[in-house]
Amino acid sequence: MTTALAAWSPVEWPGLHRAPRPRFGLTVLGDVRIELRSELPERSFTELTEDHLAYAPAQAVVAGTAINLARHAVGYFRAITVLGKIGDDPFTPIIRRTLRELGVADRLSAEPGMPNGFSVMLRDRGTPGRRGVRLLVAGEESPSGRLSAADVRRCAPALERADVLFVDGYSLLSPLSREGLRAAVRLARAAGTLVAFDLVPHDIHLRLRPEDVLPFLAAADVILTEAPTVAGLLGRPVPLDSAGAHGLLPALDRALAEAGHGGPLWFLRFGDTHLEFTLAYRRGSLLMEYPTGYRAGAQRTGYGDRLAVSELYWWLSQGR
Repeated sequence: MTTALAAWSPVEWPGLHRAPRPRFGLTVLGDVRIELRSELPERSFTELTEDHLAYAPAQAVVAGTAINLARHAVGYFRAITVLGKIGDDPFTPIIRRTLRELGVADRLSAEPGMPNGFSVMLRDRGTPGRRGVRLLVAGEESPSGRLSAADVRRCAPALERADVLFVDGYSLLSPLSREGLRAAVRLARAAGTLVAFDLVPHDIHLRLRPEDVLPFLAAADVILTEAPTVAGLLGRPVPLDSAGAHGLLPALDRALAEAGHGGPLWFLRFGDTHLEFTLAYRRGSLLMEYPTGYRAGAQRTGYGDRLAVSELYWWLSQGR
């Protein structure tokens, strides 16, 4: 690692707003949805015991893991491509227009006759000693789960030209998109494109067996996740503090050594809300521990994506 850069955390350089000079090519494979967002004013979910009507600001946005990350990557990467599958309905032109307006290359294939995926995100009011809770309801049927290996192979140049491919664990939840993800990782590695894996959903251990997830982590060059997420996957106690997060590190090495990986770079988040601090760790060496800048009361939506793109840029700028 370059000493001059390693002296600064990703939060300090390039920072959480944009890089001094956009560089590198990024291809993002993930979920694309139409999402309705709102907040429950003056109430917490626990206070509701019967039907309740609330008036509050609400907005419909083009979202999903791929779009959310790409939106924040624009200030860091010189070339961004989104790869995935969407539906074929009146929202499809809106999705494609959003990518054009962002300046992001569109490699989304549309599934004929299938509607786009939808989700609803609602936050309640926090109380003293308790942060607001997010309720996210994602439509069970989504085109993203139908991204096949053939779909991915048709977009091979977008994988081969990129400096890094960013993927996430939601693609593992459907057998078809799991094969699409596998094909993307193989094409990227064959071309020398680096692979970054966002280990989500945070309850992935309740949805998949470790043996369904670890081989994909073993193929990654960098893994971003929260300490409780990886603790659940490895069957370990949930870490509650810095010492607990540090205690996970040897287990990460062991798990991926058994899966055939010499050791990726981990960006492991922890803290009161699992977002306040990050450990940057690789193969028995703690490279850095730093505060992410997240504080109680800050806007949480999008914060993790901003942090992820700054960390990716930081990592690539050091020659990996």
